[in-house]
Amino acid sequence: MPSPKQLQLLSLIAIALWILATASIRYFPSTVTDPLLGDIGFLTSIPICWLCVVAVRRLAGLTREQLVGGTAFVVAVAMLIDATALRWAHPVYGSDESGSLFRLASAWLLWGYGVSLAIAMLMSRRGPATADHP
Repeated sequence: MPSPKQLQLLSLIAIALWILATASIRYFPSTVTDPLLGDIGFLTSIPICWLCVVAVRRLAGLTREQLVGGTAFVVAVAMLIDATALRWAHPVYGSDESGSLFRLASAWLLWGYGVSLAIAMLMSRRGPATADHP
């Protein structure tokens, strides 16, 4: 489990990542609402999530054993912010009379959370230790 200091840093990272994802939805809504761009967004989320997990690990100084817990903490904080914003402050994501933006954005966010957790689990598997992966 991450230390209290690491949890504070992970909270800040979660807020920063939430802001980036929310800004992406707000200022580029077609990346989730357009059928082709939405599919591309799901695919390109995989390497982006991988980079985010690597960044979380390095910025918070997480060990391999702390990686899943630390990533889960970041995901939990961001998901709680998303759930709160989608329920009580949904205009932060943009305007959407039909509700399709919120539905598709929520699907993309959930996908990213799941992919991030899966990547953290894969990265934390036991194997030969390297300088980059203690």
